[in-house]
Amino acid sequence: MLEELKEANEYIISKIKENDELILEMEKYANEYNVPIVTKEVAEYLKFIVKSNGIKNILEVGTAIGYSGILMAKEIEKNDGKLYTIEIDEARYNLAQENFKKSGLNNIVSIKGDAVEEIKKIDEKFDFVFIDASKGHYMEFFEDSYKLLNKDGIIFIDNIMFRGYLYKEYPKRFKTIVRRLNEFIEYLYSRDGGEFVLLPFGDGIGLFRKK
Repeated sequence: MLEELKEANEYIISKIKENDELILEMEKYANEYNVPIVTKEVAEYLKFIVKSNGIKNILEVGTAIGYSGILMAKEIEKNDGKLYTIEIDEARYNLAQENFKKSGLNNIVSIKGDAVEEIKKIDEKFDFVFIDASKGHYMEFFEDSYKLLNKDGIIFIDNIMFRGYLYKEYPKRFKTIVRRLNEFIEYLYSRDGGEFVLLPFGDGIGLFRKK
């Protein structure tokens, strides 16, 4: 979460009421075991975007424990939509399978593997793409998923401002990833074929709509 907005985000989170026991269980697990999932305010915005745009089919790059996937799959179930989700880490992939089973949702296609390779194998079209995986590969994830995106489709890129390191001092070990993310953002602002907006909440999100 961007520190400059921490108090405002905490206020927003205090107003969000969650009654789904599985979602609450997953939030508790993520907090206890330091598993990166979308923040509450980003989760609410993600659901809002999916619901208000009548999204049907979704590609998720980075399943983790299945938290954001379940949130999205629930929203598109009423549209007979389907979620494709990719995870490289075996332990998280297995835990996500357990959570998907608990959710009772039958519209999730879960893929275990490296998204850099797996996206290229998918022969489907999507209305929405959610990217929350290895930041060093964000450009590649974007370009490959853009090819699968329907006209007027949206690509939602989470954690794009990387703890605020894009505009403040950062540890030297993050030099390459900070440079790549800055270049990625500049690229998105100038890219033909769509419109881009950068929003400073959560850990920064980017939205790109395909023309």
